[in-house]
Amino acid sequence: MLRLLFLTFAKIGAFTFGGGWAMISIIEREVVDKRHWLDRTEFLDLLAVAQSLPGILAVNISVVVGDKLKGLKGAIAAATGTITPSFLIILLIAMFLTPETIISNPTLAAIFKGIRPAVVALIIAPVFTTAKSSGIGWRLAWIPAAVALLIWSKWPIVSNPILYILIGGAAGYWLAIRSHKRLEARKEDVEK
Repeated sequence: MLRLLFLTFAKIGAFTFGGGWAMISIIEREVVDKRHWLDRTEFLDLLAVAQSLPGILAVNISVVVGDKLKGLKGAIAAATGTITPSFLIILLIAMFLTPETIISNPTLAAIFKGIRPAVVALIIAPVFTTAKSSGIGWRLAWIPAAVALLIWSKWPIVSNPILYILIGGAAGYWLAIRSHKRLEARKEDVEK
């Protein structure tokens, strides 16, 4: 299982451009749909944990998935699998290519220019799948859109993402308490 964890995350790490968000849909497909290691709800919960941890999202999600499946050894295997391909690719690029080489070589410049739109799509795709899996429909789509715009605005107070994490956590806690109280009230009405 540890070898399979390593190889699965190495494959993901080797063929994903664009960082953590670009990897999310591929990780979800491998872990949830193909291997059935986790169900979608567990994956979304682990994704929320991985996002709240400091560090690189792709490594964080591999660590929490590996830990969930096989504890510390699983976390190490998955994280190593995620990191190794990128490390080797960057090492090769650093050995043979300089930024001047890439810019001056029309073929390499065209390849990197062509990769950009694909990276944008890889980043946007998990946003939609995560929203759909989380139950965020068109009625609530204004919330993440507004938060994204406020963070993007660069206003000193409202552009801090930590503020929205705290607000979101507090709102979720308040909604859970409210829902629990409503459920209790319904139970009391039924019992009467």
